[in-house]
Amino acid sequence: MEKRKRNKIDKMLEMPKEVYSDIPKIIVTGFEEMIIENFKGILEYEEFFVRINTNIGIININGFNLNLENMTNDDIKVTGKIESMDIERTTD
Repeated sequence: MEKRKRNKIDKMLEMPKEVYSDIPKIIVTGFEEMIIENFKGILEYEEFFVRINTNIGIININGFNLNLENMTNDDIKVTGKIESMDIERTTD
């Protein structure tokens, strides 16, 4: 579908971009929980460091007692004491 046409339909339906695209959505709840939607895979998982691959980059999460929960094909929940998070861009 033509991009311009798709944008018009999306605006009419008020559909969030993450629903129809592969762009990740990150939801952070305090310093104890993070949900990442539209992820591709887990690159590294330690109790103090998690690296998650997405279609636009790599999400790095640092903390203590980090756990991966409620994993599906599309989203993942990271719990524990989250100290910091950054994103490494891999696309233009």
